[in-house]
Amino acid sequence: MDIILSEIHSSQKVQVKNITGVDTTRLLEMGITPGITLEIVRRAPLGFPMEIKVRGYLLSLRESEAKCIIVEDI
Repeated sequence: MDIILSEIHSSQKVQVKNITGVDTTRLLEMGITPGITLEIVRRAPLGFPMEIKVRGYLLSLRESEAKCIIVEDI
C-alpha cells in the first residue's frame, strides 16, 4: 500500500517507491531514490521538520519535501 512519507510516524522503516512534485531533483541529489530504505528517526514537536536516516546519514526534511515522497512499509 502506498503512503506519503509525511504520514509516517517515528521509528518506522519504509522503502521509497516514487518521488513526485517540484523538488524531485533536489531529493534525488540528497540520496533519496526509488528503492532506498528510509528510517524515520524523530519529528519536531509540531510534526516538521522530520529527521530521517538515509544511506547512513541523518537528513531533515520539510513537510513540503516529505509530501513528495511516496513510500511503502517494509
